[in-house]
Amino acid sequence: MVALTIPSIGRRAENTSPPSAAAEVMAGCSLRLIEQSLTARYSDWIAEALDEIQGCFLITDPGIAGHPIVFASRGFLAMSGYSREEVLGRNGRMFQGPATNRRSVLEIREAIREERTLQISLLNYRKDGTPHWILFHIFPVFGVDDGRVAHFVAVQVPIPRRSRSLSEARCGGARGRLFGACRNEVRSDCDLGCNLAADLFVDVDNRGLEAEESREASEQEKERASDAANSILSALTHCSKLTGRVVSSKRCRVGGIPTLSSSLIISLGRIKQSFVLTDPQLPDMPIVYASDEFLSLTGYSRHEILGHNYEFLNGPDTEVEVLHQIRQSIRAECACTVRLLNYRKDRSSFWNLLHVSPVRNASGKVAFYVNVQIDENAKSDGLGLSPHMRQLGVVGAVKVAVRSLSLCAGPSRPSS
Repeated sequence: MVALTIPSIGRRAENTSPPSAAAEVMAGCSLRLIEQSLTARYSDWIAEALDEIQGCFLITDPGIAGHPIVFASRGFLAMSGYSREEVLGRNGRMFQGPATNRRSVLEIREAIREERTLQISLLNYRKDGTPHWILFHIFPVFGVDDGRVAHFVAVQVPIPRRSRSLSEARCGGARGRLFGACRNEVRSDCDLGCNLAADLFVDVDNRGLEAEESREASEQEKERASDAANSILSALTHCSKLTGRVVSSKRCRVGGIPTLSSSLIISLGRIKQSFVLTDPQLPDMPIVYASDEFLSLTGYSRHEILGHNYEFLNGPDTEVEVLHQIRQSIRAECACTVRLLNYRKDRSSFWNLLHVSPVRNASGKVAFYVNVQIDENAKSDGLGLSPHMRQLGVVGAVKVAVRSLSLCAGPSRPSS
């Protein structure tokens, strides 16, 4: 089986001081999530199946903080010059450079926010710093079981330089006409100079590509991208049926439960704390988002808890009076902070410092409740903040993410 192991996440850090214990735990949690991103939904053989597909492509997971790359094809690694270990766990921004068109990047981000397919020409950079033009074809893969975007697939087809006429290559048409009346000696000097410039511009390492405004893909290259996308989707669909967690190229609604948009999930993934969002508009107020840190704290996987009421953490010794206090606060649409005994998946108990707060959308209506957990026995975050201040920080960040999204509502959550 192809190993999906990553020695580090993110760009190379300049600070050489040893990481804190909390940072090591967080990194370990992220590594585990990245390694399980494909195998948990598809099968243990998904990497081998994808490696059989010809072409350059990446697979990313918007459900993991930072929207990291979780698979890179052999073709992509050969094209970019990176090793698999250097790519996995990183964000696709690592391939952009000074001449990458910002408008194109914004179009890609908008496609991700709207969870739709996009084809666009893009100037990216290889590991050695040389630029190259590609046709960037990105599309979402939805889970049939929950309707969420499970992954994004980014197919990349190289766009070669189009051949030009000999006169244009040597000396632009206007410049050729300008010197048409010159003496042969002058024309020869011009030809020599223009030849040198043209040779420099089409150098084998493509270092002159920044001078181009854009390079359009041909219909043949667009067809190659679409064919590769279909092959990848076919492999993902086949392997997902082996686990029963089937994927599709189109969103499926299950039981009428709306899903969060990828844009909101990515924003929430930047919040490094254990918390969940619950939806008060739905029966039994189910969990609709769970952070990576919550999964690490409780031992559950994401698909085991989404759609379930938060009270599954309670157990035989959880105080009923505390639960009643939480329910009263929710009915009153106000925040509360409690200390209660909860249970992990392995049934080990921990004292949970829980803060529950309503999260309102831009119109002032309660859209979610955020439940922020802190293990009473956990070490400090190293910043000297009290547990309550850390919880308030999480609530504030969640409110900003939700209100920002509600101002430009995405397609995943219908208005209520």
